[in-house]
Amino acid sequence: MVNLKVNIGNLQLKNPVMTASGTFGYGTEYSDFIDISRIGGIIVKGTTLRERQGNPYPRMAETPSGMLNAVGLQNKGIEYFINHIYPTVKSIDTNILVNLSGSTLEEYVIAAEMLNQLDKIPGIELNISCPNVKEGGMAFGTSCLSAAQIVREVRMVYKNHLMVKLSPNVTDISEIALAVEAEGADSVSLINTLFGMAINAEKRKPILSTITGGLSGPAIKPIALRMVWQVAQSVNIPVIGLGGIMNAADAIEFMLAGASAIQIGTANFIDPTVTIKIIDGIEEYINRHGFKSVSEIIGALEK
Repeated sequence: MVNLKVNIGNLQLKNPVMTASGTFGYGTEYSDFIDISRIGGIIVKGTTLRERQGNPYPRMAETPSGMLNAVGLQNKGIEYFINHIYPTVKSIDTNILVNLSGSTLEEYVIAAEMLNQLDKIPGIELNISCPNVKEGGMAFGTSCLSAAQIVREVRMVYKNHLMVKLSPNVTDISEIALAVEAEGADSVSLINTLFGMAINAEKRKPILSTITGGLSGPAIKPIALRMVWQVAQSVNIPVIGLGGIMNAADAIEFMLAGASAIQIGTANFIDPTVTIKIIDGIEEYINRHGFKSVSEIIGALEK
């Protein structure tokens, strides 16, 4: 039997396949299609301290080889998650992580502290691509100083695994990765979506209500792969790769580039069983190439 287990710091995953926040709901929505306990980890949709209504419609648009979204972190807030969602997901036999977002440093810290009480949530994914209201809307993750500050403050109050999700909309993503590693991040996940837009030429209007949105899907895979490779060369903490992974071959490429695990995002909208297919595909690849463990292919890119 092939050993598919991987360690992400102190997180033990039964296999390297996770789901990307915002594409898999809270996990239970997919239980009619697959055995969700087979997945290595589920990262639930973006959660904020207070309820958010999200952006006006339309807020999704199909693009060549991808999609744009501007949902705007619609959720019912951290207290709702604790009281209503957590009881329904805590018994799932996999790692459940909360993607935590906020508009101010204080919101992140308060929400992270509240999540400490949930013993079946072994970690959070800190989304630092959100606008920092006090800095005029600039995302926390686009500056080394602000990224470091938010990780430092959250690390002081949060005791479990701290994964930091990095924005690709920067000059050098490796610098941001090094900054959050220095302040106590246990792992980094990348990449978040790229800024993009779509226009209806006949109406001469943008398709999204917010004009711009986040681009995901196969179109961004080469950029994501390059950034994962760069960051994996720079940091000593585990890297989780995501961005346009549609099948097992894509996932394996990210692992060869240095990712210890991967996340599946947009592909979930196309095929709700894709996570299981990718797990099985990785196992088949490991067997076919004569490896004993999936860990043997992490960073095994030959130059």
